Amino acid sequence: MSYPRRRFIQTGGALAGATLAGCISVNDDNSGDDTSGDGSGNGDSSGATAQLWHARSKGPKKNLEENVGTFKSETNHTIQLSEISELEKKLENAIPAGKGPHMFQWAHDWVGEYQGIDFLSDQKSNLSVDLESTYTDAAAKAVQFNGEVLGLPWAAETVSLLYNKELVDEPPETVADMQSIMDDHHDPGNGKYGLSFPIDPYFISGYVQAFGGFYYDEQNDELGLTNEKTLQGFRFVRDKLVKYIPKDHAYDPQAAVFNEGNAPFAINGPWFLGTVRDSDLDVGVAPLPKPDGGEPKPYTTVKMWYFSKKMNDGGKSAEAARKFAEWHTTNTDVLSALADQHGFIPVHQDLAGSDELSAATKAYSQTVQMGEPIPTHKHMASVWDPLKNAFTKVAKGNQDAKPAFQQAEKTIKQNWD
Repeated sequence: MSYPRRRFIQTGGALAGATLAGCISVNDDNSGDDTSGDGSGNGDSSGATAQLWHARSKGPKKNLEENVGTFKSETNHTIQLSEISELEKKLENAIPAGKGPHMFQWAHDWVGEYQGIDFLSDQKSNLSVDLESTYTDAAAKAVQFNGEVLGLPWAAETVSLLYNKELVDEPPETVADMQSIMDDHHDPGNGKYGLSFPIDPYFISGYVQAFGGFYYDEQNDELGLTNEKTLQGFRFVRDKLVKYIPKDHAYDPQAAVFNEGNAPFAINGPWFLGTVRDSDLDVGVAPLPKPDGGEPKPYTTVKMWYFSKKMNDGGKSAEAARKFAEWHTTNTDVLSALADQHGFIPVHQDLAGSDELSAATKAYSQTVQMGEPIPTHKHMASVWDPLKNAFTKVAKGNQDAKPAFQQAEKTIKQNWD
């Protein structure tokens, strides 16, 4: 059902070092179920227990545990956390069996798919927070589908430009300026490159869609891979950027060349900041440089608390889960700490793009504002693999863009059928 991009954008890739420990089986998830008859989950009528599943790595996990403790002290509600490996697989086993959590954390791109198979709960009528006046427009839309509110958003992610300050004085505002710097440093024979850039549909989306093209239009259920403006974007990435990167286009070797100080630039996400800083690199972040005649339009993801089908049972446990989601996504102290400590890009209107953010997080926030959330329609899940396979052929010069993406669209439509 899923494309590996989903797990990648949650854990930040292998070099980001997200090791999941202390995982539990879905058969163990009922320890917090209601046993008191009043929905409290612990027999205490003054508080309730709700279950929350997540796959956070070590640092963000510690923050979440602290947040849950603060929430309990303020409300007397208990949030039972379970760190889950293979979260998607566990959810798809547990929810149809009437088990699983009240809420789980993941990026927004499961919304349409999971709503369509009845995994989620619409809490629109039970929420006290107004989405449109609280969160950015993109974040508010990302957690809704077919008129239902299926979770609450708390952060965004996208890829942007990182630059090594020892090699670059000022970040370039245009790709042309960026190219002149890359030319100065590109020396593959000596292990030096102009750019670190994993070739993946998510990473390249900002420039593929920079000239008015698109991967998939969920409003019209329409593919755009063979749209002339999209093809222009694919060719731009191939001709202007790919020539500056290592021959192995996978994440790890691309990330390594920047992490080792052998490239002036990287296009990567906020999860990568910890890795490069551990290597004692002095790194800056800037919005994606503009190509001539275009504007970068990268795909973004919105991290959210999903309301699982278990919320339909109602009672105090569901209320506790809902209150935690509202508290966590509107508490600006919590959100600011997540931004400062882990680079999570705020989607609360009071913080998004704020001067109070660190320079790196603000730059990522600016790039988020350039982009658009990944479509949530279930058809989008079938787009990723054929798109990646086609562009791999294009990037390596094995096939021109148009025939490669004509075949990709044919494959995608067959999968839809």
